[in-house]
Amino acid sequence: MILLATIVVTLAAALHVAIFFMESVAWTRPAVWRRFGVASQQAADTVRPMAYNQGFYNLFLAVGAIVGLILYAVGQHAAGLALIIFTSASMLAAAVVLVTTGRGYVRPALIQGILPLIGLVLLLIGLANGER
Repeated sequence: MILLATIVVTLAAALHVAIFFMESVAWTRPAVWRRFGVASQQAADTVRPMAYNQGFYNLFLAVGAIVGLILYAVGQHAAGLALIIFTSASMLAAAVVLVTTGRGYVRPALIQGILPLIGLVLLLIGLANGER
């Protein structure tokens, strides 16, 4: 279970790096800001600073998860688990918050939150079974 959990958490981190890229690097492309429900160039320009900032939040969560996975892999289990659990739970919490902003955000919230949820569940099952 722990191995499967690490794979899923790695995928969650990769997704959050992709979101970072879209929000902070590629935001000026109409195909990108339309993906986030922004309807016009003027609106995209208006929310660009917020998207840029939000993208970095996603990057920091991804980096935290990856550092946690590395720490766990090299035998620093307590520190690694703390980072993995914190960042995965934060990714999941962000998805829950996204759902609260409106019905139109259910799909993006599921995309953002399902991998960290699965990773957390698998990790906790593995730990409960005594895996390291």
